[in-house]
Amino acid sequence: MSGRGRQAEAARNDLRLLRAAHEVFTTQGFDAPVSAIARQAGVGMGSLYRRYRTKEELLQRLCLIAMERVAEAAETALADDDPWSGLEAYVRACVDLRSGALAPVAGTIEVTPEMWRASQRATELAGRLVARAHAAGVLRQDVTTLDLPLLIEQFSRPAPGPPDPVHEHVRRRLLAIALDGLRAPGRTPLPGDPPGAEWYEGRWGERP
Repeated sequence: MSGRGRQAEAARNDLRLLRAAHEVFTTQGFDAPVSAIARQAGVGMGSLYRRYRTKEELLQRLCLIAMERVAEAAETALADDDPWSGLEAYVRACVDLRSGALAPVAGTIEVTPEMWRASQRATELAGRLVARAHAAGVLRQDVTTLDLPLLIEQFSRPAPGPPDPVHEHVRRRLLAIALDGLRAPGRTPLPGDPPGAEWYEGRWGERP
């Protein structure tokens, strides 16, 4: 096999590993053995360990990818001229990506500088979405930027039991209800103070 062919095969194996790891970790828990990931990806343990020496490295990579995809979703949403349509599409896209499914790993792995940079970029772009929606009067004023990823986390969690189309239908219904709850002006005042950046980032540990 040529060098280019080996690189292509390695890239395909890496993609299979990442998809399998996300599925295994979010359905079986973060204590699941890496052997289950290799088995689901259809690769050998040697291939897995050549790419990721530890489970932590694998989780770090998954988190980085999730943050980068959130930033991409925000950029796409900002390109929409309609502030509400953009914001709604952003939330739905992040839920579809299950970008918040890895939140339970917060505080259990070391956060890399790349993860912090990706997180800050994603937060900055989400902040622009929220500010634009506030200025247009379509998002209730007591909703903050950090409310969005926390809401997305709730809808990113896998349903209990085996895959079932009814679960997805119910999730879509509840997400539609939640999105309506974000609309201005909002009938019920939100309880307590909004989440702060120090608390939100502190779940992951100290900044590197």
